[in-house]
Amino acid sequence: MSVSSQVYRILAVAVLVVHLVWIVWVIFGALVSDHRPLLRWLHIFSLVYGIAIEVLPWPPCPLTILEQWLEGQAGISPYHGSFLVHYLEAVIYPDIPVTLLIVCAVAVCVFNLGLYGFRFLRRDAAGW
Repeated sequence: MSVSSQVYRILAVAVLVVHLVWIVWVIFGALVSDHRPLLRWLHIFSLVYGIAIEVLPWPPCPLTILEQWLEGQAGISPYHGSFLVHYLEAVIYPDIPVTLLIVCAVAVCVFNLGLYGFRFLRRDAAGW
């Protein structure tokens, strides 16, 4: 394996890690964003973006595109489709239909948005 192939492989793994961190942020960001307005708005944007990426046919996730390109440059046969389908279905949810994965991802995002709505209503009721 050439040095450039190894570099591309390492970069592909780095993008995979960033992808995982992004998913963890989308799922749990509400826990760290309370009383932090900038983080709260970043997380709300992340939730809306996450829903859009899952339910719209375009645009594809830029992290997925970058990871596939890096894998191709490294000589690894890149996967096709979404990150969730490729990694989570293959490793964690081997026999769950793609539609169910998407519904669950959107449900997590909607749940988080609901938490923000509840917080807003609670603060509004308290006279903030």
